[in-house]
Amino acid sequence: MTQPPQQPPNPDEPSNTPPGAPNTPPAPPAGPPSGGFGAPQDPPPGGFGQPTPPPADPFGKQPQQPPAAPPQPPTAPQDAPAGGYGTPPPPAPGSYPTPPAPQPNGYGYPQAPQPGYGYPQGPGGQPGMPQQAYGYPTQPMQPQFGAPQPGGDGGKKFSTQMQIIVAAAVAVVLIIGAGVIYSATSGDDGGKNEASSSGSTGGEGKGGEGSGLAGGSEKVPANTKSKVAFQVPQPVVKDIVTVEGSWVTDKAYVKTGINEINGYDRDKGTKLWSFPLAGEICTTSRHVSKDYKTAIVFQESKPTKEKKYPACNQVGVVDLAAGKLLWSKSVTSATGGDRPVSFDEVTLSGTTVAAGGTSGGAAFKLDTGAELWKPKTGADGCYDRGYAGGEALAVVRKCGTYDSPQLTIQALNPTSGAPLSSYQMPAGVEYAHIVSTKPLVVAADVGDTAGDGSGISDFFSIDAATGKLKVRIPADAEKYAGDCDSTEVEKCQNMAVGNNRLYLPTERHDGTSEYGDTNEVVAFDLDTGKLLGGRADAGDRHILTPLRMDGTSIIAYKEAPYDKGGQVVSIDGETFKQTTLMENPDDEAVRKAEKRFHIGSAELLYSDGQFYMAARSIHKPSTVNPDEKVYLVVAYGTD
Repeated sequence: MTQPPQQPPNPDEPSNTPPGAPNTPPAPPAGPPSGGFGAPQDPPPGGFGQPTPPPADPFGKQPQQPPAAPPQPPTAPQDAPAGGYGTPPPPAPGSYPTPPAPQPNGYGYPQAPQPGYGYPQGPGGQPGMPQQAYGYPTQPMQPQFGAPQPGGDGGKKFSTQMQIIVAAAVAVVLIIGAGVIYSATSGDDGGKNEASSSGSTGGEGKGGEGSGLAGGSEKVPANTKSKVAFQVPQPVVKDIVTVEGSWVTDKAYVKTGINEINGYDRDKGTKLWSFPLAGEICTTSRHVSKDYKTAIVFQESKPTKEKKYPACNQVGVVDLAAGKLLWSKSVTSATGGDRPVSFDEVTLSGTTVAAGGTSGGAAFKLDTGAELWKPKTGADGCYDRGYAGGEALAVVRKCGTYDSPQLTIQALNPTSGAPLSSYQMPAGVEYAHIVSTKPLVVAADVGDTAGDGSGISDFFSIDAATGKLKVRIPADAEKYAGDCDSTEVEKCQNMAVGNNRLYLPTERHDGTSEYGDTNEVVAFDLDTGKLLGGRADAGDRHILTPLRMDGTSIIAYKEAPYDKGGQVVSIDGETFKQTTLMENPDDEAVRKAEKRFHIGSAELLYSDGQFYMAARSIHKPSTVNPDEKVYLVVAYGTD
């Protein structure tokens, strides 16, 4: 799980271009490859023979069939691509040999899914390579996902390198069909509540075939082809400024600005209202009440010579329907002192606004701002580090010392703050992140073992009524792409919780296409921790990222390659059937604007045929491309 940047990339740098990657396509070869290092070669006589039929898909799917015609090489753009999501641009047209008629299981055609992405792996194994378990029957491993298959090369020769790889792969024996046994030790329960998977499980979807969306409020537009509805230019600043926070009501798209909050007509982008704030936005809640109220934290003033960094001590509630700041206030510590307490994050649950930080937590009534409780440190040195809201209210309570912290997850009475249940996290956990409050799901990097800055090595499914651990789900950071802010309690992204399941995307990996990566969305059962049967495949050169639940379905953004516009899809939470809700334009200028909003550092909201992409912070203008148009918001709409 790769940690996204905390701030969007500097506009001086080309969008979506990986470090060290060229900004212009490489010169194509004069003709088809004719040998040399890495060039395709014929397999040795009598070598691998005909391809072995693919094994049954562990997810219960049938092997994919080749398309009716071979894929055509992509057309190279006239200008350098704005970024290929880590993939090199394709050669120019004309550099490809003429492909022969399609052959089953040939090079470039979909193959049987490769174990490793969405599959648990055996202890000590390589990512994506299930290991042999003692006492189980074995059979040879099939060539890996996307690798050229002998006997069906579609006119492309088989390289010496690939011969060696496949020969070695064929010699490996794996468990296929009996399932992969996954086992790990738990720091607090002896492993008895560890997640395990021995095969796959799953049921038929409630909606059934052809039923469209399952259990959600979103509808499929008559025409899924979108167009740009409106754009909001990025304000000019001298430094980096935080503009975190965006929300949607029935009439408005609301976005924070520089020391202000603005409401725009959700279809046309005309400004409906605006009001100023005393200082810069510090943090906001993603939750919105039924009557369109939300919570924010902002600085007490604008920067001055005497105070360059004003404190984030103002908690407020915004009425998104009326377009006004309903109330704002600061609070002092319950243990004494008259200095206002600063807060790192804020959330909303029911009629309670709760803000937390290193000085403790406070809560207020949503409508009036009346204090419900104030920051305090107990006799044991414990304090509320941060809260998570939504359907319920939960807290991460921190005790112990800086070098030896002890974290406790508590479900709270939102009116009094009294704990309803408590679960003590394993020793060695410095930060815990609440992914969901109902059901209660927590992510943590136990013993700093994730190693990628994502903040996640394990998920903990907790019974909120009793505080007992249901199951601990190890999440290999090399396989899964969820992410949680390193310190904050309620800032996890790229995942969704619903249907008593945790939906996670896999990390990007090679697909069957010669150019570009792909990934999948998979699900874990929150009672058993098992990896369930079924998955949603992004498809070649696309990346799927869950945004939120919509009833029993998942709304996800499908990142596209450099020459295509992105998509918004609905994924049935049980069958994993995908339904396209929006397809963004392929026009070059529109693509470039879309690809500036990087997954992990942008706000992505989809609602009723409208899709909004917005920045969380803005930078000073580019010195390399001073005339380049940069947007705070780009909105798309369907007819």
